[in-house]
Amino acid sequence: MAEKEKMLLQEIYDANNDKELISERQAAKSICYEYNNLNPNEIEKRIILLKKLLGKTKEKLHIEQPFMCDYGYNIEIGDNFYANHNLLILDANKVKFGDNVFIGPNCGFYTASHPLDYPTRNKDLEYANPIIVGNNVWFGGNVVVLPGVKIGDNTVIGAGSVVTKDIPSGVVAVGNPCRVIKNITISD
Repeated sequence: MAEKEKMLLQEIYDANNDKELISERQAAKSICYEYNNLNPNEIEKRIILLKKLLGKTKEKLHIEQPFMCDYGYNIEIGDNFYANHNLLILDANKVKFGDNVFIGPNCGFYTASHPLDYPTRNKDLEYANPIIVGNNVWFGGNVVVLPGVKIGDNTVIGAGSVVTKDIPSGVVAVGNPCRVIKNITISD
């Protein structure tokens, strides 16, 4: 089985010695470099590059520069998506954002991880689990979302949070590790 297949099946794979994966990461980083070096006023060129890089997008999206990702093709973005400066997505597996997602500055979404046992980790092996974000989700600045996390609709993740486990719909969650602190009500 190819290393890319293993990666997408959430199995242990070798990302650093596989020519196909190395080539795909370099291609994505080249597009990110071009994107990040465009004049911020070149909105149309920025959109063209994002649509070339990302696996699936809808109409309205805006990602402030700089933006970095590993592959790009594993990222799906819903409609009315906004990400502030310094978005980092390590998309060795699927990262899917619903509609109306807003992301503060300096946020990271990491699907890739490494084995806990050092002999396996020292062989440059890793695995990747998908991240799924629902609709109408807001991430404050400096949030980190770890592999395998699902975040429900209509949720707010507070600034500085490290999301290690699933977060349900309709809540405010904060902290390290991120935990639900309240349900969102109409009066909010």
